[in-house]
Amino acid sequence: MKLKINLEKKLGRFFLQVDENISGDQIGVFGDSGCGKSTMVNCIAGLLTPDKGEIWLDEQCLFSSKTGINISPELRRISIVFQRPMLFPHLSVQSNLFYGYNRCRVENRRIMPDILIDLLKLQPLLKRGVENLSGGEKQRVALGRAILASPRLLLMDEPLSALDNTLRFQIIPYLSSVSEEFHIPYMFISHSLTEMQLMTKQVLVLNNGQIEEQDTPEGLARNRMAKSQNGYRNLLRLSNPVHQNGLFLYRWGSNNLLISDGELNKEALFELSSRDIILFKNHPDAISARNLLSSTVIELFRSGDRIGVVLSVTGEKLVAEIVRSAAEELQIITGSTTFIAIKASSFRRLS
Repeated sequence: MKLKINLEKKLGRFFLQVDENISGDQIGVFGDSGCGKSTMVNCIAGLLTPDKGEIWLDEQCLFSSKTGINISPELRRISIVFQRPMLFPHLSVQSNLFYGYNRCRVENRRIMPDILIDLLKLQPLLKRGVENLSGGEKQRVALGRAILASPRLLLMDEPLSALDNTLRFQIIPYLSSVSEEFHIPYMFISHSLTEMQLMTKQVLVLNNGQIEEQDTPEGLARNRMAKSQNGYRNLLRLSNPVHQNGLFLYRWGSNNLLISDGELNKEALFELSSRDIILFKNHPDAISARNLLSSTVIELFRSGDRIGVVLSVTGEKLVAEIVRSAAEELQIITGSTTFIAIKASSFRRLS
């Protein structure tokens, strides 16, 4: 997908000015509330008309103030999933799903409804009214409706922000699998760095109505490590734990991790802050932390006044965070061996 955006839009005192060429299939738009994310998305979709500029999707001009081109939203073949599902309350789940499909030209239909319904696990919900669905179910239906319209581009405008943490991270695998299964490029809009790490390969950072930078999710996480309340967020997807001394024992590559929060026979996504990883130069005699692992330093990077230490734990990667004086005292350099300690309670279960 290639997207060229050169537009200006004024809304009251707010002024959006974007001039960017974007290519890729999993694009993130990151920024605080009020920075212009939704305004930009609505201009791309045709729900807002820019005051000036051009918008191109692949080889087609969607809008041009010079030539007067302004293709209507329904002809742009761009689907949007909003923060709230915005389902039709008088229609069943099945009728909501097929709304976009039935309006799509036959020659443009490339999504098999049965495959999508199975992928999103919607079969048991088809005959139900949308008012009888949970928040997560409604968002899955909204996603299915958008995909069945066979869009050239899927815009997701903070689709998880109205959900609690448990539902939010249950929905993310559905979003990812749908895009991969049907090869639909998307722009994922959010102010959550964790969502950027899980959902995108390239990120546009929007600030005060302008694109401040383009980066990878990894680069974004590293750059913001020092300023973030949680430091760098290590994300670990683990499965099949067993009970051990009141804790849950997970396999992580060839390593064992003891975690205080878990659920038997269930896969789970955990977040571990870089600030909860304690480094030792030598093997400690005794510690209260239940996880003690040997690691190799494979990279160092700076973020503000902090040092990020990228560690390889028998092939699995973690990022720890220390101050410069600690790095000097521990003689941490690329290639050195260090021991890491992590409390069982430091792992935060996201799903």
